[in-house]
Amino acid sequence: MRTIFFDFGNVIAFFDHQRAIAKLTRYTDMPPVELALTLYGGTTEDDYETNKLSTAEYVRLGKLNGRLTCTDEEFLAAFTDIFWRNDEVCDLIPRLRPRYRLILASNTNDAHFAHYSRQFADVLRHFDHLCPSHHAGSRKPHPEYFAYCQRFAEVDPSDCLFVDDLPENIEAAVRHGWAGVCYQVRGRLEAQLKQVGVEIG
Repeated sequence: MRTIFFDFGNVIAFFDHQRAIAKLTRYTDMPPVELALTLYGGTTEDDYETNKLSTAEYVRLGKLNGRLTCTDEEFLAAFTDIFWRNDEVCDLIPRLRPRYRLILASNTNDAHFAHYSRQFADVLRHFDHLCPSHHAGSRKPHPEYFAYCQRFAEVDPSDCLFVDDLPENIEAAVRHGWAGVCYQVRGRLEAQLKQVGVEIG
């Protein structure tokens, strides 16, 4: 292996959309479950994560459909404050950096990406390239997303490894030609990487 791709959500950092919903419910008469479905269900979120919607348009639709009375700034502050550090992975990444090219491969939208790029700058500085889905115009597990990421690998697919928490994304990566490790929160990632031949400093 020469290039390792890492997912962000529930790998490098954990996230919970309910954190945003809990803050936004004060601005609407809509029940929390319905608000969550409005903001994260259907095709709207997918369109935002593939850059078919701008941040301004997503905020406009979110406020309109969620009957939210907050300002755009209040909406974005709540919407993006959902991430916290996964120490196991964050502490491992600097130990991989001397030997491997590291690339972020994440389904994410513009607002979330801007927020966590600042929040986790100490970790992401070890990466050679960041490939969020809204830059690619496609999301995992679609083949077009992996083809986009491959442009930045600087090696053949057979020399790439992908770490993601969703089996369907790992399966898609394997179809593309990468090796895959399905991450689970058990404190075993270092052992899993060593099993597929990764050398850890």
